Amino acid sequence: MIQSNMAPMGMAVTPHHLASESALAVLREGGNAIEAMVAAAATIAVVYPHMNGLGGDGFWLIVPPGGEPVAIDASGAAGSLAHPDFYSGETRIPHRGPKAALTVAGTVSGWAEALKIAGELGSEPLPLARLLADAIRYAADGIPVTESQAQATTSKFIELADQPGFAATFLPDGEPPRPGSRFTQPALAHTLTALTLDGLESFYRGPLAHKLALEMSRLGMPVTLQDLQQHQARRRTPLRIRHQHGDIYNMTPPTQGLVSLAILGITDQLAMAQADDAQTVHRIVEATKLAFGLRDKHLTDPDHMKTDAQSLLSHEHLSALAAQIDDTQAAPWGSGRGPGDTVWMGVMDSSGLAVSFIQSIYHEFGSGVVLPDTGIVWQNRGAAFSLQPDNLLTLAPGKQPFHTLNPAAARLHDGRTLVYGSMGGDGQPQTQAAIFTRHVLQGMPLQQAVSAPRWLLGRTWGQTSDSLKLEGRFSPDTIATLRALGHEVEILPDFSETVGHAGAIVRHNNGMLEGAFDPRSNGSAAGF
Repeated sequence: MIQSNMAPMGMAVTPHHLASESALAVLREGGNAIEAMVAAAATIAVVYPHMNGLGGDGFWLIVPPGGEPVAIDASGAAGSLAHPDFYSGETRIPHRGPKAALTVAGTVSGWAEALKIAGELGSEPLPLARLLADAIRYAADGIPVTESQAQATTSKFIELADQPGFAATFLPDGEPPRPGSRFTQPALAHTLTALTLDGLESFYRGPLAHKLALEMSRLGMPVTLQDLQQHQARRRTPLRIRHQHGDIYNMTPPTQGLVSLAILGITDQLAMAQADDAQTVHRIVEATKLAFGLRDKHLTDPDHMKTDAQSLLSHEHLSALAAQIDDTQAAPWGSGRGPGDTVWMGVMDSSGLAVSFIQSIYHEFGSGVVLPDTGIVWQNRGAAFSLQPDNLLTLAPGKQPFHTLNPAAARLHDGRTLVYGSMGGDGQPQTQAAIFTRHVLQGMPLQQAVSAPRWLLGRTWGQTSDSLKLEGRFSPDTIATLRALGHEVEILPDFSETVGHAGAIVRHNNGMLEGAFDPRSNGSAAGF
C-alpha cells in the first residue's frame, strides 16, 4: 500500500513527478505556492502534452492563510468568427481540426493573474525565467514518453495524424512514440523562452499574439488577433457550501464546480460516515444524477445564466434534493457530458497558502492542431457548444463554453485545510466526492482515499454507454449489491485511467503537510 508523504515546509501533488519536482524546487528557493504552481503548470504542459498545454484553459482556487479564498477563471471565449454560419452543413462542432479550435486559450493569462495575486500577498517575486526554466529544459532536451502519452497517441492516431502540425510535433518518425523514448519539443521550448523575455502578456498582446493570430488565420481557425487582445483572466468569488465538517469551495460557472458542491451538500444529509462501500457509491451516484440535472438546466457562460449559481446551493434546496434519494433503488437518468483529459495539481507552502489548480485542452491533444513554429497544440473546448438554436449551450461569438474543470478546496472545522481534485470530465465531481467522503467523513487515510477503487457514472471516450463503471477492486458483494439496486454496472481494470487522476494535500493543525497522489498516474506527492 502506498503511503502518503508528509513534510513541514512545502508539498506539491501532480500527476507527473517532474511537475511535482518543479514546484518543490521553487518552494525550496523561497517561492510561494502560487509561484510553485506556475512552475508546475509550465512543466506539466511539456511532460503531459496529451492532457494539457499552453493552448488550453486553466482554473485556480487560491486559499490564503487568512481571509477569503479567490478563484481565477482563465478560460477563453469563442472567437469572433465562430458563429453558426461558420459551421454551415455541420450538425455539431467537429472534435478535431481547425474548426474545433474555436476558443481563445486562457491558461497563460491565468498564470499571469495568479502571479499578480502572489505579489499582492507581499512576497518577493522570483523571475519568470526561473519559474519556466524546467519546462524550457524539458522541451528542448527531451523527456521520457509516458505510457499514458504513448497510449493516447496510439489510440487517437487515425483521427490526429493528418491534423495540421500534429505529425511533425507528436509523431517522431511518423509513428506514435514508444514509452521511455526521448521526446523533444524544440518549438515549444522557443515559445516558452520568448515568454520569459517578452512577458506572459505577449501571448495575448505582444509578439507571440501576432504570430499566433497569423497562423490561426492561415489554418482557418475562427479566432483573431482582436480576440486574443480582448481576453483577460477574471478573478471570481468561489462558490461554497457550509458542510457539517467545514466550508467547501469550488469554481464558478462556466465550470461544473456547482455539481461537485451539490453532491457533497446532498450527501451531507445522508449519514455517510456510517455507510459501507455499496451505500457510499449508491448515495453519491444518486446525488450525482440530481447534481447533473442542475448542471444541464442552468450551467453555461455566467453572462447567459438566468439563475445565480450560489442560490442553487442553499441548504434548503440541497435538502429537498436529498429527500429524493431512494436507498433501495437507483433512479433513471439521462446522459452525461462525457470525458475530458485534464490535470489537477495542488501546492501548499509553509505560510499556509494553498492552491488547487486545473489545466486542460479538453480531449486528448485537444483539436489536434499544432500552430506552426510554436509547438502549441490548441484546445477543442468549444466542442462543448451546441449548434442547435435556443439551447443553453448554443454557440455565439464571445461566449464561454461549458467546462467540466473544477478545482476544490475546504477549510474544515477541526482546523485543517484541504485542496483536492481530479481530471476526468463527468468523473471529476464524482471523484471529488469519493475523496472527501472517504477521508473527511469516514476517516480513511488520505493516500488510501485517493488510491481506493473508484467509479464513474457516465461515458468514456468512444462509448455511448452511460453505465456505472466500477474498478475491479471493489468486492463481489459491493458489485452485487449495486446491481441489485438497479445500477447498470460495468467492470473496469483494477487501476483504470477511466476514473481519472486525482490528488490531495492536507495542512494539519501542527503545520505539517500531507500529500497523496494517484497511482493511476505518473505522479507524485513531493515535500520537504
